[in-house]
Amino acid sequence: MAGKHYVGAIDQGTTGTRFMVFDHAGQVVANAYEKHEQIYPEPGWVEHDPMEIWENTKSVVEAALTEADLAPEQLAALGITNQRETTLLWDSETGRPVHNALVWQDRRTTDRVEELESEDKVEWIREKTGLEADAYFSATKVEWLLDNADPMKMERTLPQDLRDRAESGELLMGTIDTWLIYKLTGNHITDVTNASRTMLYNIREMEWDPELLDEFDVPQTLLPEVRPSSDDATYGSTDAEGFLGAEVPVAGALGDQQAALFGQTCFDEGDAKNTYGTGSFFLMNTGEEAVKSDHGLLTTIGFQRSGEPVQYALEGAIFITGAAIEWLEDVKLIDDPVQTAELARSVDSTDGVYVVPAFTGLGAPHWDGRARGTIVGMTRGTEREHIVRATLESIAYQTRDVAEAMEADAGIDMGRLRVDGGAVKNNFLCQLQSDILGTDIVRPEVDETTALGAAYAAGLAVDYWETVDELRENWQVDRAFDPEGDQEELDAKYDRWGDAVERSLNWAQDGGD
Repeated sequence: MAGKHYVGAIDQGTTGTRFMVFDHAGQVVANAYEKHEQIYPEPGWVEHDPMEIWENTKSVVEAALTEADLAPEQLAALGITNQRETTLLWDSETGRPVHNALVWQDRRTTDRVEELESEDKVEWIREKTGLEADAYFSATKVEWLLDNADPMKMERTLPQDLRDRAESGELLMGTIDTWLIYKLTGNHITDVTNASRTMLYNIREMEWDPELLDEFDVPQTLLPEVRPSSDDATYGSTDAEGFLGAEVPVAGALGDQQAALFGQTCFDEGDAKNTYGTGSFFLMNTGEEAVKSDHGLLTTIGFQRSGEPVQYALEGAIFITGAAIEWLEDVKLIDDPVQTAELARSVDSTDGVYVVPAFTGLGAPHWDGRARGTIVGMTRGTEREHIVRATLESIAYQTRDVAEAMEADAGIDMGRLRVDGGAVKNNFLCQLQSDILGTDIVRPEVDETTALGAAYAAGLAVDYWETVDELRENWQVDRAFDPEGDQEELDAKYDRWGDAVERSLNWAQDGGD
């Protein structure tokens, strides 16, 4: 490994793409980021342009290496982490997408999910996949694409009969990890964590499930090969004649939330973390057991290393948290996310205002695709400071919803919670979260743990790091937050939050509107 001083991680998220380079101590030595367009063709529909994502990926990789004066040859490996469930189809010959990617937030297939519910197939799906039947996951998205995508509208050159082309092997399907691996290496591969989020993969049998493929009419020929998250055999290498100008092995991939679990070194049963990004995702490692949830959580694959058993996790997926802060910007209540702490501190409370940011439905533990964003409790005296504070509180309340479900399913009381993601830079939010949970909150020095987890997975695969103990030694606390305030009063406010959630449920009555 002489001269291979670093590991790179492509972190392809919902709002943008980041490339980070890490040294052996897990410290960031290069970092570049670029946003991509959010496309909303109709209410409740969310799309991304896969070619824009690919161009941005190349751009941030080149920018980070250039700014840090690093050569591609200095990279021992590349890891990939990605927004999960977001799904696309592309032509296997040209490599061109046939339609924009349908984003995990997209609700256009809600009617199809309700059809599954009416046919009593929810438990059948949950038993195989560990997932709720929901438009969130990839299965109904790829079904919709095969039935409805219009390549001519996208200025693609494909004939319109996509199902015939899919059956004949002329199309490929993937989540964003698969798309990037394909563009980097030419190979059609996904990892176990991303496969587990498609609602097509049997997490107990560890294979694409024939009955689910039949239910959603998805040809086997569309699907990528499933490999470990940290793969000693690697997924392939970049082309020396390509944009990097070097052969660098792509050796690790994890869906973003599993990557954060890995980056937070939650390698042992019972370890838990919460990532505050566009949404918030609370994961607990349950070891080699796929624990069934009775409280609206998902059973999912946490990670797998080559030659080792799969590690499972319980997950609470909250669709909108950081995106609620973006909404405050969109409606001009704030100019910058940094303002939220100052504005929230300027008032003693929300004055009875609750914001339920169910802009794309509610995830765990409610699972209501027809819930919609709601503000309740306003009076003529309500000011923007109250709404801003209520928005921050909504993030903490939603997390408590999931934490209580997690403790009930796992049968443990949580001693502390490791947190990461962009929003945890907000000390007010971290303290608020500790207060509302009644639990210690621990923030690591390197809070971009999603990218770090992808780097760790890739680096372990090529022996840049030899053991996970080296990774544990890298993990350092930046700051811990202990619960403060009157717990009885906080519990009463949390109970009132439940009333606000009730007001938001089952609002959208016609499709995604």
